[in-house]
Amino acid sequence: MSGHSKWSTIKHKKALKDSRRGKLFTKLIKDLTIAARLGGSDLSANPRLRTALAAAKGSSMPNDTIDRAIKKGAGELEGVSYEEVVYEGHGPGGVAIMVQALTDNKNRTVSEVRLAFGKYGGSLGTPNSVAWMFTKKGIITLETAQTDEDRLMELALEAGAEDVSGGEEGTFEVVVPPEDFDTVRETLEKAGLTLSSAEVTMVPQNTVTLTGKEAEQTLKLLDMLEEHDDVQTVSANLDIAQEEAERLSAA
Repeated sequence: MSGHSKWSTIKHKKALKDSRRGKLFTKLIKDLTIAARLGGSDLSANPRLRTALAAAKGSSMPNDTIDRAIKKGAGELEGVSYEEVVYEGHGPGGVAIMVQALTDNKNRTVSEVRLAFGKYGGSLGTPNSVAWMFTKKGIITLETAQTDEDRLMELALEAGAEDVSGGEEGTFEVVVPPEDFDTVRETLEKAGLTLSSAEVTMVPQNTVTLTGKEAEQTLKLLDMLEEHDDVQTVSANLDIAQEEAERLSAA
């Protein structure tokens, strides 16, 4: 399984904890707001808003909360103005890390992101210092108990997906070009499949293998970044043995 899949598995397990604390809703509300601000509130003309809406509904966000977030973003209600920012840096062992955030105060956010990098032996870099190592992709995951790999592959590839992998640990991962993300997601949902996660994120072109202390420090850094209220997604070209990843994420 790829390094991205391992990190995704850890993130998705943590997302269950986040949802109980309300942190996930905070991130989803920001995503709805910025999507509506950039592309308007018309779902048919705003694929980014459709993706954000699907994520919000998948996390059982109340409809009135969704509506308020969209109306704020579209300027129909007063609200905080968020700005998209991307931070790049390196973690222990030279792992490349990209952080996508939505903030109403860039000075505060960059200071706190820099603090997180420094706390765990990393360093915040300059724009484009690691971006060239990543490619934007849609990543959809679902539990293997719902379907077999042949059926999933047929559905996903015909809808525009690039690859279907996994299965050994109870989860399939579907990789999709960003422009086909909505089509593939909607195809799978119409086929009666429940998606564990669906997001457009930055996927590493290659990975760095870490063990021991470096692996532990890197996971702590990634976790601290994910915990930040302004951070929407974190991507890293990290590769860790599955057994060690599970041990460290459970610690």
